[in-house]
Amino acid sequence: MGKIAFLFAGQGAQYSGMGKDLYENSAAARAVFDMVENIHPETKRLCFEAEVSELSVTKNTQPALFAMDLACAYALEEAGIKADCAAGFSLGEVPAAAYCGLLNNEEAFDYVVKRGLLMHEAATENPGAMAAVLRLSNDQVEAVCAEFEHMYPVNYNCTGQVSVAGSADEMDNFIKRVTEVGGKAIKLAVSGAFHSPYMEKASDRLFEELKGYCFLNPKIPLYSNLTAQPFEVNKAASLMSLQVKSPVRWEQTIKNKLVDGVTIFIEVGAGKVLSGLMKKISPQTIVYNVEKFEDVWKISSQIAIRGIEC
Repeated sequence: MGKIAFLFAGQGAQYSGMGKDLYENSAAARAVFDMVENIHPETKRLCFEAEVSELSVTKNTQPALFAMDLACAYALEEAGIKADCAAGFSLGEVPAAAYCGLLNNEEAFDYVVKRGLLMHEAATENPGAMAAVLRLSNDQVEAVCAEFEHMYPVNYNCTGQVSVAGSADEMDNFIKRVTEVGGKAIKLAVSGAFHSPYMEKASDRLFEELKGYCFLNPKIPLYSNLTAQPFEVNKAASLMSLQVKSPVRWEQTIKNKLVDGVTIFIEVGAGKVLSGLMKKISPQTIVYNVEKFEDVWKISSQIAIRGIEC
């Protein structure tokens, strides 16, 4: 039988009211939301009630999405669906680390609160911008970035889609240059130049924070954004902190999972961004997403029909 991978969603797909029906209907999801609320009060309000404008501030977004991602994963597990491996996109790597057992839930959430705050501070002190570049190869995007002093390819999402981060002052000329070479660039509504050298201060401070955490051997493989390979526990602090200022190698991560025998991918968390990328990376692969309680039982029924042991 093929393996199941959980994909933990990242920043950008948050919405008001996310997770509320999970909280009301799943004991496992409720336990996650109650746990994070005890550590960082207001997290439940941010998920269930906050307007998107408040929810989209990085220091608010990251704790809220952590709760949403992990609640979805545990609701699935409660229904009998367990992952054989996992990966998380950017922020999603932290709840994925909790699910896999690299960190316990409380430490992982404590870290994501600090991560959101430090990245928010870095974006405020050193403002930047991001854009999604379409219709160009990775090499072409890298070549265009090299023409500018402060533009960096940061998210290798799928073939023909790379996110770029860097100087807000250079962004308009960068977009114009992308068009000249046959591509298309769309500005992203984000509050900083994430996964670029603009996040160096946050990355360095997070590394110092992570030295005090207790990392354990994961129960299942957790694939790193930085290397696209499973985490090694002795390198976990370095991998998690460097990720903040380094490119996310998402397409290669998915390809490595396919080689390792994954046949079903389940996106856990807000939105369907990762599901959309999966369909571009590997159109024939089975992909589901879970963000509401009804999704849990729908997927569990469909997987049971397929006769896959969980």
